Amino acid sequence: MKKYTVDRFEGDYAVCETEDNSFVNIQRNKLPKNTKEGDFIIEKEDGAFFVDTEATEERRKLIRKKLDSLFE
Repeated sequence: MKKYTVDRFEGDYAVCETEDNSFVNIQRNKLPKNTKEGDFIIEKEDGAFFVDTEATEERRKLIRKKLDSLFE
């Protein structure tokens, strides 16, 4: 399984960061329809993608906590 983070969308592609901090373009139509910027996605062995909702939520909580600490 390969893991990516959706950095942004450009036209028909999602620009995704890999685990080794490089970037790849993945056709948007291959991703689940609810995929958003910042989501963690996993590519299964058969080439299907799914959003790792737990990892995505954990990351959002961490970012929110860091931002809150900046403005205290």
